[in-house]
Parts: sequence; C-alpha cells; structure tokens
Amino acid sequence: MLKEISEFFADLTGGDKHPAQFGVGDYRLAAAALLVHVATSDGGLDTAERDMLHALLQERFALEDDATEELIAAAAAADRDAIDLYHFTRLINRTLDDDGRRRLIEMMWEMAYVDGRVSEFEDNILWRVADLVNVSQRERIEIRHRVAAARGAVSGDA
Repeated sequence: MLKEISEFFADLTGGDKHPAQFGVGDYRLAAAALLVHVATSDGGLDTAERDMLHALLQERFALEDDATEELIAAAAAADRDAIDLYHFTRLINRTLDDDGRRRLIEMMWEMAYVDGRVSEFEDNILWRVADLVNVSQRERIEIRHRVAAARGAVSGDA
C-alpha cells in the first residue's frame, strides 16, 4: 500500500520516474530516434552500429542495459513512424540547451563514423538536423572533424 502511494506521488511530481518509460514527449526518445535514423540511413542496423547506439545511449542517459534496449526499440518504432525530422528536433530544441544540442550532433557524428566513413545520406541528415537544432555550420564541421580525428577516420568538409 505504501509503495502504491509513493508511486502515485512520484508520478504526480515527476520524481522517481522509471527511466525506462520513454513517452512521446521524452527528449531521450527523440534523440535516440535521430541516432537510429542516422544508423539506418545507409542500410540496416549492423552489429557495430547497434553496439555504438547502445553505448552512446547508455552512457549519455545513464541507463541500465534493459532500459537502453527498450529505448532503442521505442526509437526504432518512432523513426519508422515519423514523417519528418521536425517532430524530433522541435522537442530537442524545447528541452536541451546549446551544449546539449551540440552533444546530440556529436553523438550523431559518432554513429555516422562507426564504419569509418560517412555516406552522403548520413552527411545530409546531419546537415539538416544541425540546422533544425540551431547548431551552426561552423560548429557542425568542427564537431565532425573532432569525431573523425578521435576515430582515426578521414573527415569531409561538409
């Protein structure tokens, strides 16, 4: 009985919210869906991409393995159902500050560079998302070069 009352008040106040409940208005779902979109833009989601996606989400959002897998599944479904990227980027803009939005772009570049190169589709997605979340072209390119250098990959100029 005490547990139910505690959960009721936690639900009302938003405190102690179970981290694995990724609702439509949860910026973590929007960010994960954008990462899934990048990862699947050049085909399917291979093992290396899935491992990177899992690691990025788990570390960034401090999730347990099960919650991370739940987020990936919810993000893949959200990406499949999405008409465009604006739905996700609008939520990101409302929720994250400038540093958070730059970190999202960095995570997206990390996904794009998993296989050592960036496809034109991935590059285009990053350009559009960066523009929609108000990360400047200069910042987007700086982040790209930094991620490429860290991964030992060759970076393009776009």
